[in-house]
Amino acid sequence: MTAHWNPSSRPAMRRALAAAMLGVVLCAVAGTSRLASAEGSATSAPAVAVGPQYDSTHVYVPAADFDRCVASLLATFGGSATPKGTATVTPTPSSTYSQLVLTPAGSFSVFGFQTPVPYPFGAERNGYLVTDLDAGVRDARANGADVVVAPFPDKIGRDAVIEWPGGVFMQLYWHTSAPHYPELATVPENRVYASPDAADRFIKAFTGFSGGSVVSDDVAAPGIEIGRATDTYRRVRIESAFGKMVVLVTDGHLPYPYGRETTGYDVPNLAETLERAKGAGATVLVPLFPTVNRISAVVEFPGGFIAELHSARPSR
Repeated sequence: MTAHWNPSSRPAMRRALAAAMLGVVLCAVAGTSRLASAEGSATSAPAVAVGPQYDSTHVYVPAADFDRCVASLLATFGGSATPKGTATVTPTPSSTYSQLVLTPAGSFSVFGFQTPVPYPFGAERNGYLVTDLDAGVRDARANGADVVVAPFPDKIGRDAVIEWPGGVFMQLYWHTSAPHYPELATVPENRVYASPDAADRFIKAFTGFSGGSVVSDDVAAPGIEIGRATDTYRRVRIESAFGKMVVLVTDGHLPYPYGRETTGYDVPNLAETLERAKGAGATVLVPLFPTVNRISAVVEFPGGFIAELHSARPSR
């Protein structure tokens, strides 16, 4: 049957058309609002950080070198250590010596496995204490991280391992009883080496997760900072409630030991600190050198742990 148009129905049709168009507009607005809300939740969730004194560098050394490494860190930086213990810190069976070293320049979680290390443990550069592990994992995932080790319990809390764009592994952890560590005299910097392909994706993801901000982005930083004195490279500094981070964007043509140091430590007097380190069995891999606003060096501690150390450059 064919429908016929009735001229007398024109006003009703106009009203119906107007109502339909209004409905489309309202649906579009609602959809846009939901999209904006979803985008916002992925990049502006409340930070779950506790503080930089709770963010420890993970130090994996052979079990035979464990005690020498802990003693060397304490002699170099000062501070104190928790009692040495043996624990399972992975979701699958394993055994490791474990000790937390608390220094004025940063915290170290030292591990000396007596069994093979289950994958991917050993790849995570540090552990970040969060106020809520499930929220932290959710926020990390929403900002582009992969959860490579799902949350699992340990004797004092829960842990997870995440991977950021560019292959940057970190641990998130939560304690059943909140720890209380002394504030740091200086805040260390998490040193992340990234390719030009991944750097911006990593920076966006991490700042979204941490609630941090880029405090400097130097596209022509002096190459001496990465062992290439005649070149320049891009250096991005980030600060958040987790502490400091520097993203070193390079082509990967790095002379040893650059790229092996995962953390940089700010010390009051670099020359004196290097002497203490050498006296405690550490090796200075890159002697003291000046760069922008600081003097730096690279040190290897007993067991193979490599770190960058720096002090503010003396004013003339």
